[in-house]
Amino acid sequence: MIDPHAPAPPGAPPPWGTLAPLPVRPGTGRFLVLACVFVCAACGLVYELELVALASYLIGDSVTQASVVLSVMVFAMGVGSLAAKRLRWHAAAGFCALEAALALVGGCSALALYAVFAWTGAWGGLWAAGPRCLLVAFSLAIGLLIGAEVPLLMELIQRIRRQDAGGAVADLFAADYVGALVGGLAFPFLLLPFLGQLTGTLLTGTVNVLAGGALVLGLFRGDLTRRTRWRLLVVNVTVLGVLATAAAHVGDFERAARHAVYGDDVRVALQTGVQEIVLTGGTHGRPLDLFLDGRLRVGGRDERRYHEALVHPAMSGPHARVLILGGGDGLAAREVLRHTGVDRVDVVELDADLIRLARTDSGLAALNAHAYDDPHVRVTTADAFCWLRESAPRAGYDVVIADLPDPAITASTKLYSEEFYGLARRALAPGGRLVVHAGPVQSRPRDFWTVDATLRAAGLATTAYRVHGRDPGFAAGPDRSAGGSGSPHDWGFVLARAGGRAPRLRLAAGGPRLRTLTGRELRADALRAPRPAPPPSTLIDPRY
Repeated sequence: MIDPHAPAPPGAPPPWGTLAPLPVRPGTGRFLVLACVFVCAACGLVYELELVALASYLIGDSVTQASVVLSVMVFAMGVGSLAAKRLRWHAAAGFCALEAALALVGGCSALALYAVFAWTGAWGGLWAAGPRCLLVAFSLAIGLLIGAEVPLLMELIQRIRRQDAGGAVADLFAADYVGALVGGLAFPFLLLPFLGQLTGTLLTGTVNVLAGGALVLGLFRGDLTRRTRWRLLVVNVTVLGVLATAAAHVGDFERAARHAVYGDDVRVALQTGVQEIVLTGGTHGRPLDLFLDGRLRVGGRDERRYHEALVHPAMSGPHARVLILGGGDGLAAREVLRHTGVDRVDVVELDADLIRLARTDSGLAALNAHAYDDPHVRVTTADAFCWLRESAPRAGYDVVIADLPDPAITASTKLYSEEFYGLARRALAPGGRLVVHAGPVQSRPRDFWTVDATLRAAGLATTAYRVHGRDPGFAAGPDRSAGGSGSPHDWGFVLARAGGRAPRLRLAAGGPRLRTLTGRELRADALRAPRPAPPPSTLIDPRY
């Protein structure tokens, strides 16, 4: 992959200056420079992926966040490359200082972004866009520093052995791209699952500063004055000290930030392979709240109104076999089991740790009435889309309940697509009903009616309805800057069945007595679809 190149022709002007005095043979020195390129490229891509991932968790809409980070960073890399031309005559010192700055900025970027989200996200006003502005600022700064690396490294490798520019560029970019591959794979498979975002990024910064400092202070120390060497050594040790101190206090920082986001009543905080799960309250009479990736999914003050409205209209009719897609908290299953005549309830949930928590946590298990201990309930850990496509029995269920995240969340877009509803329709028995949680109507009417239009495009007749009463104390999504006034105060649902007339909104005769919902209220909450209807959402052309 990396081939030696012929030296410049005799008598040609030395465009890269004189050769550097090295403590090792030129071949070894050249290998060490390319190894440093490899390490720095891996670290740079980890910083980039960390910003995309954390911004997706905190701000939402992963497509937008990835586009912002990538476009700003690539632009900044071009600017950084131009700016680095002024440092070429001091390439060794400039590169060492550059890597120290990159390690400090990139290594601390996750801490800073999370801190702004946690402590200023609810201030509103000028601070409403704080996390977004900081995301752009870090993308710009990291891109500038990464872009400045290549001209300086080109100068350093030519100081070891002069060669044609094309060959040097080929070697540098080969090491750079292979390093980027390693960094891109290390982030999701090693750093994120085993160390977490904060510690993983701090470790990456440590590797970055060690690589840059070792290359310059070890290999190119002959290019530096005594005073410059000591200054660079102090800078590198200081950066290492900052990163090490931050890593030692990551646990305390996470707990403090978590309390700033969720309050002082955090009882369980768990990062699973799928999402972050936080439980607050649930003991000593305090209402239990369940947060998934920062989004309030279960509010103890009003969850019963949501789950009664989701489940019971669909249970009016045959309901011997029920399928729940999502709903790992067990609360939808609790409502299903209140009906007599239920023979089997299949729950398909992606996160096995959420199921385990719903079984074993005293507060959550009490709230779901120990639904998972009921012999009628069977749990499958799988992606709902893949399970419907590969494993669901055809015409096997009288009722299908889609208790899934809001459609506006990018990760759940495929679960609100025409293809998904086509698979769900295939699983319905003749006369079976499908009910879908379609997000808030008041604050996101376009998304809600897109769900309705998508169900219709899949061949289902629909009846839309909503209920009021959401707890306004916490924003529905991860961006808390909307404040309480911007939080949705309703839930929207769509009840559907295959073919024929739209299903009627009613409660099952002889069904359980509900605490928050009556048949009259349910009928009053029916909604009329707008005309013209929005286009349906598909996997190829998502509309949310």
